[in-house]
Amino acid sequence: MAVVTSSLRCATAAALALHHHHHHQPASLAVRLRFPRHRIPTSRAMSSSSPAADAAAAPALHQAGPWYAVPDLSLRDHRFAVPLDHSSPASPSAPRITVFAREVVAAGKEETLLPYLVYLQGGPGYESPRPTEASGWVKKACEEYRVLLLDQRGTGLSTPLTTSSLSQITSAAEQVEYLKHFRADNIVKDAEFIRRHLVPDAKPWTILGQSYGGFCAVTYLSFAPEGLKAVLLTGGLPPLGKPCTAETVYRACFKQVQQQNEKYYKRFPQDVQVVHEVVRYLSESEGGGVLLPSGGRLTPKMLQCLGLAGLGFSGGFERLHYLLERVWDPILVPGAKKNISYYFLKEFDMWVGFDQNPLYALLHESIYCEGSSSKWSADKIFNENGSLFDPIKATEEGRPVFLTGEMVFPCFFDEINALRPLKEAAHLLAEKEDWPPLYDISVLNNNKVPVAAAVYYEDMYVNFNIAKETASQIAGIRLWVTNEYPHSGLRDGGPHVFEHLMGLLKGKRPLF
Repeated sequence: MAVVTSSLRCATAAALALHHHHHHQPASLAVRLRFPRHRIPTSRAMSSSSPAADAAAAPALHQAGPWYAVPDLSLRDHRFAVPLDHSSPASPSAPRITVFAREVVAAGKEETLLPYLVYLQGGPGYESPRPTEASGWVKKACEEYRVLLLDQRGTGLSTPLTTSSLSQITSAAEQVEYLKHFRADNIVKDAEFIRRHLVPDAKPWTILGQSYGGFCAVTYLSFAPEGLKAVLLTGGLPPLGKPCTAETVYRACFKQVQQQNEKYYKRFPQDVQVVHEVVRYLSESEGGGVLLPSGGRLTPKMLQCLGLAGLGFSGGFERLHYLLERVWDPILVPGAKKNISYYFLKEFDMWVGFDQNPLYALLHESIYCEGSSSKWSADKIFNENGSLFDPIKATEEGRPVFLTGEMVFPCFFDEINALRPLKEAAHLLAEKEDWPPLYDISVLNNNKVPVAAAVYYEDMYVNFNIAKETASQIAGIRLWVTNEYPHSGLRDGGPHVFEHLMGLLKGKRPLF
């Protein structure tokens, strides 16, 4: 709420996972973002064509491609022309965007009558997994479902919002007007649009929401429960009940992140000294940091971002330790200056991959807002914890430097090269108050849709206590609380997690 090997990009992105993986991982999964053929519509006023010409040029609402294959799976691409703003009247001139979904079935089941299971990815701002073979939870799900891997609007092949595509919208205020349509409320409306155009007789379908995808699923339960047959959630119960829940989330998260740091340094005590040396080197460098291959800057505060992928996923501790082993160049010539290695700087860029998925950084705090602004909530709580998380102070005092978790800070828009053009929009989004509702607690209290949720006891991204509190508001939910997996359970043990939740839904597992 985590695509390259080391990079588990974001919490949620990572959890994405097919088999391997989730979101971020093996390089073979890396996908080049391609743009739909149409330009991003910036505003209706900019279109000078006549309504008749618009109608003639209107894209087909649904285009399905031919079946194609990866080992043991058949896949088919679907593209839907959905309104940018679902609340505006469906006039021919209203701007539309493309939303992409990939249908996946076990090889040989292309024509079999199977119910649909829609996967909602973690994020915000990350595309669905790209299957390379039948494995993980997807293989398990294909035993009884047609799986629909939805690229949420703005990601993957769904009119991807990247630094380059957003540059078509030249003013920050217009960027914000555009970006406000890319939260869970509209992701759910897209899903309903797709259900009505794709499913025979528009029957209700089952959804699986991982991390932020689970937040979207709870929005779905709030506003369109008639479209749902059942809901599976993995590490994805959102906070409820306040106009902006971001502060609650970050206060809880900082505690969990502190614990993860303590565990990490207990496992790898030698890294206390390594991180101190790096912080000292960076703070003494010109301008307080060093240039990254991406054009950004590595500062002590940016170094702390390694915790996002390193502290909360299975295997993260080990990958982080092996990365820190490679931080320094060897001295080849006596007396040569000490330098951070290109290897480390390049890996850092990949670990903190916000540049390819800027929606994650732009909308991260907005996902907690309903009628109130976030005002850079994580930064506020970071500063309240100042001495504890201050990297330079910790180094001077000989304490371990605590890395940060799933938090987006204003400095990202200064220090990450690809985010710099979006800095003004980011600040406007942080101040924006008129966010529409994302949940309806009275509907959730009277929920009739079967829901089963995996809640991870030591989840660093979606706090256990907050998740438990939210579960108490959703009538009939069946919870599986486990410390067997971290947040990335769907990636780490996909078939087991999927089967366990299905067992809860089907009453195979006793309530007590």
